[in-house]
Amino acid sequence: MTISEILTRKQSREKFVWIHKMRPLARREALTGLAFISPWIIGFLIFTLLPTIATLVFTFTNLQLANIGSTHFVGLQNYATMLRDTQVGESLFIVLKFGLIALPVGIILPLMIALLMNSNHLKGQAIYRTLFYMPYILPFVAAIFVWGGVMNPETGWVNDALKYFGVKNPPLWAESPIWVYPTYVILGIWGIGNGMLIYLASLQNVPTELYDAAKVDGAGWFATVFNITLPMISPVIFYILVLSVVDLFQYFLVPLVMNNGTGRPGGATMFYNLYLYKTFFVFQNMAYGATLAWVLFAIILVITILLFKTARFWVYYAGDTNGR
Repeated sequence: MTISEILTRKQSREKFVWIHKMRPLARREALTGLAFISPWIIGFLIFTLLPTIATLVFTFTNLQLANIGSTHFVGLQNYATMLRDTQVGESLFIVLKFGLIALPVGIILPLMIALLMNSNHLKGQAIYRTLFYMPYILPFVAAIFVWGGVMNPETGWVNDALKYFGVKNPPLWAESPIWVYPTYVILGIWGIGNGMLIYLASLQNVPTELYDAAKVDGAGWFATVFNITLPMISPVIFYILVLSVVDLFQYFLVPLVMNNGTGRPGGATMFYNLYLYKTFFVFQNMAYGATLAWVLFAIILVITILLFKTARFWVYYAGDTNGR
């Protein structure tokens, strides 16, 4: 028996003895706590863990709801099919093109609004903060329908306003392959109140003595923002960035509602997650849909790990002992 095995057995015996040495009150409190969290544990096991394991098993079968009786093991055939599926690459490229526009806007614009909301020169801060955050609490599907009417190429008041100011051929917005991504980005601005609120909370936690020292040194507004504000809130920026990347790859509600999930115009809105959704619930190909879902998970995991690897070069933590 090795030394590690002896230590492991010794620790196990110590834990077992410690449990039996618990006082009746402590044991009762532990059992009560387990009883209270048991609904969550049972729900997690039944509705999250087991379905997740099931979808992984589905990737190695040919499960289809229309022909469920002939389900059998096919190995890596679904993954091989995915490598030959041109729609997968096109959908990922669509996500990339949209992300080049949506990510900068979704990260920078809430930060700029938060800087404005945090200014001491702004009167009525509470009113403006409420107005900017209020759209976020509204049902997003309802907002999509509203914006779909507002930006309708024929009857929307946006194009009517552009025509009034002399624009002869206003954009077709969601009906144009060129303008569809800016349209989605404009629609997404409707819900930036949450990001603005997170940034605002981080800005209010920046030590004021740093700003006082910068003022004594004669630093201007831009120098203060880039040398104090941004480094101090960089963990929050990193947090917003990671969530935005995850949301980007899971983006499908807007094209599903606004363009009925058809991918129009010209397939420009067939996002990866929309293709996954249609594979599952329209084509009812559960095996191939599960394969798409697990590949999406792998892609998001790899990108998230890369972001965490780069964070040590630009994210500043005040209590970091490594001096970053």
